[in-house]
Amino acid sequence: MAETVSRRDSPEAASQLSLIFLRLALGIPMLVGGVGKVFGIGPKPLGPEGFAGFLASLSVPFPSIAAWGVGLLELVGGILLLAGLAVRITSALIAIDMLVATVLYHLPNGYPATSGGIELTLALALLAVALVLSGPGSLSLEYVLFNRADSAADVSQSRSTDV
Repeated sequence: MAETVSRRDSPEAASQLSLIFLRLALGIPMLVGGVGKVFGIGPKPLGPEGFAGFLASLSVPFPSIAAWGVGLLELVGGILLLAGLAVRITSALIAIDMLVATVLYHLPNGYPATSGGIELTLALALLAVALVLSGPGSLSLEYVLFNRADSAADVSQSRSTDV
């Protein structure tokens, strides 16, 4: 009987584990990009002024405000995704961020990421949409903090109605 339960739970466990990898796949590049945009360190150390200048060259309105907004979204959003907190909201904002980056800068460069194309930003946008649809999963802080109490209440309520 224990074998049957473990086989039945195996797809659910694999599904929950895959959500961690989705969060890592999106959270790590967002965190690294955010660190570069906010603190000016890392593989793309633009800093807020450098990123604002880049946005101004793309005719983005209020480039300084946009630079800080995008930088903080990627920095804080990356941390939230890695922790598994506010995953759906954060992922939705990141999807918008990546789609805007795709259209404003990467689309004219074609597909390959090596030539500045849409390959990376499109993949990140699609990962973000997948997390919007799936949520953080049970192996996240969001689940631990908010769903356990709901689950315990549901179980106790179903027990009281069964009696």
